[in-house]
Amino acid sequence: MKSLIIALVMAVSSLAALAITPDEALANLKQRIAPDKRTAIWDVTAKQQSGKWVLSGTVGTKAQKQAILAAMLKNGYSGYTDKITVLEEGIPAARKWALIKLSIATLRTEPKHSAEMATQGIMGSPVKVLQKDGEWYRVQMADDYIAYVPESSLAYKTEAQMKAWRKAKRYIVTAYDSRLVTEPNGDETVSDLVMGNILEFKTAQGNWYKLATPDGRVGWVNAADVAELSQWSQQGFSAAQIEKTARRMMGSSYLWGGTTTKVTDCSGLTKVSYLSNGIILQRDASQQALTGKIMKKGTDWRQYETGDLLFFGNEKTGRVTHVGIYLRDGKYIHCSGQVKINSLIPTASDYPYLYSPLSASRIKGMVGTKGITALKNHPWFF
Repeated sequence: MKSLIIALVMAVSSLAALAITPDEALANLKQRIAPDKRTAIWDVTAKQQSGKWVLSGTVGTKAQKQAILAAMLKNGYSGYTDKITVLEEGIPAARKWALIKLSIATLRTEPKHSAEMATQGIMGSPVKVLQKDGEWYRVQMADDYIAYVPESSLAYKTEAQMKAWRKAKRYIVTAYDSRLVTEPNGDETVSDLVMGNILEFKTAQGNWYKLATPDGRVGWVNAADVAELSQWSQQGFSAAQIEKTARRMMGSSYLWGGTTTKVTDCSGLTKVSYLSNGIILQRDASQQALTGKIMKKGTDWRQYETGDLLFFGNEKTGRVTHVGIYLRDGKYIHCSGQVKINSLIPTASDYPYLYSPLSASRIKGMVGTKGITALKNHPWFF
């Protein structure tokens, strides 16, 4: 009798353990660790074949696959067939990392030049290589965004080379734009440069620094246009610096996918402005709206502070489609057609069609929380 009771208890326990199906386990796990296809590759299904569960599909990283297998065991499924492909396992060790080697590189939603531009990368930005597709590489940016970039835009690095790069003396371009030239005071260009580009230090000559691009091109840049990266990255939060950068871009054109001082979209403007203060924001407005100290719709504009992000979009659905940076006195700067300043006050002459924000987020005091990273604390840079 006692053994029968024990058997029944074990059977009930087994049924409880199997109460959640593999599909449900996968859905729960995806929602927890890979909810956004812009920042995670996750296309995994579970199907029964001949009475046995088969896991198939694709994930981006080994850690994701390990999480899936652990979830299967946790939910009582041990006799399954694993057919999950991990993209990063198909990349040779010498190409698992890369640095953007151009002042600005274009990243697209698909591996072809005719595809929609998703974002931009700038010189010296590290990327994790996930997949090779012809002349294109699928990479993950420091802000977690995933997109395709041409092979010609990358300088590949081994893990050891990346470690050496992180320890090297590097300079970041702090000027709105600059040039790397063949000799001090020279006019022959090695490469154009934009704010945020990172180059390795070689030597100095007066007010000129000899720097190297990620692919080894060497030239000179005026010392006034750059700052030593490790020192620059120690700066504290500065709404004034963020505003200064945004205002410097006044009048510049809107470009979908733009995230640099040359051209930008709405969330690109916020990213560029905050990066000048050493802060990495998420790529898209809808992602940025989920970060920081969130102030919901209806907040009086008098409660906003310079540097707060204002989010606009569909009033009925709450879908965020636009972002701007609050300045003061009801004014905000944003990129809509061009970088410009508008008002939140309905009676103002520069009150636009965007009306009131759906929400706002305060980044001040929230650096280090989800989606808001200080460059000095990002392990890809230091």
